[in-house]
Amino acid sequence: MTSDLLTAALGLALLLFAGDSLVKGAVNMSLRLGVPALIVSLTIVAFGTSAPEMLIAVQAVLDDAPGIAMGNVVGSNIANVLLVLGVPALMTGLRTDECDTRRTYLMMIGASLLFIALCMIGPITWMHGAVLLAALSLILFDAFRAARKHRRETVAAEAEAEEEELLEDLEGVDPSLSWFKIAMFLLLGLIGLPLGADLLVDSSTSIARDLGVSETVIGLTLVAVGTSLPELATTVMAAMRRQADVALGNVIGSNMFNLLAIVGVASLVGTIPLPPEMLRLDLWVMLGTSALLAPFVFLRWPLNRAWGTAFLLGYAGYLGVLLI
Repeated sequence: MTSDLLTAALGLALLLFAGDSLVKGAVNMSLRLGVPALIVSLTIVAFGTSAPEMLIAVQAVLDDAPGIAMGNVVGSNIANVLLVLGVPALMTGLRTDECDTRRTYLMMIGASLLFIALCMIGPITWMHGAVLLAALSLILFDAFRAARKHRRETVAAEAEAEEEELLEDLEGVDPSLSWFKIAMFLLLGLIGLPLGADLLVDSSTSIARDLGVSETVIGLTLVAVGTSLPELATTVMAAMRRQADVALGNVIGSNMFNLLAIVGVASLVGTIPLPPEMLRLDLWVMLGTSALLAPFVFLRWPLNRAWGTAFLLGYAGYLGVLLI
């Protein structure tokens, strides 16, 4: 058991390091090739930051451990709301009245309902995956069109300042980075991601077997919390900087991407059966936690310390139900 836990920790660390390296390499290569920062932020960064979860899902399907794949996605979405927003809310509070995420929030709810509907009609096959990826393409196109419209409505000086601000916000941007270092970052990411995913999936399967619990439970807990750590770090930093829009937008965007991209891609390498216990409980907890954000998005309720405490207690209760 101890060796499996250490292997899982090593696999997770390798995934996070490799994912960060891939994002740095891809972002800097794209900008050096003249790709606008707007496109980089909407596509490359989004795919790169979710690369660990995606590789875990693909590896789990290949290893015939679909419970880990689906548990990671659903568990991450639950953790993103209750844990990733709960911790910064408890620390400093989040002024959600300062941001407008209504449009993306409705998209996230739509993605959740689409995902649940596909799960209810049978195992996730490549055809279901194609539907999920098509929905993701529409969302990305809509986001790109809205961003371009906003930029056209600004004067040239404001647009240039906005581009510079976006470049500063992109993780790992270094205009002086050499092509050799860019290649090294890409190579480390491409090698480390599948290796880390293989270690984490194999060790998680062994841990589930040793504890006498299902792979789904391990995916919903250990793997989901581990892969949510980057989002947690981002939201804590955003809360400390009083950037509630970044914190809330990060969670909403991550949840959409988890459902549409990760499951969509994983289904292309094999059929993903849905564990029966997930149909009974976890999908509805995921939908309920997503719906829980509605008053903070539409009524602009502040996510204060009391709400942060309630979110964390709710997450602890959910974990207790899974593990007891």
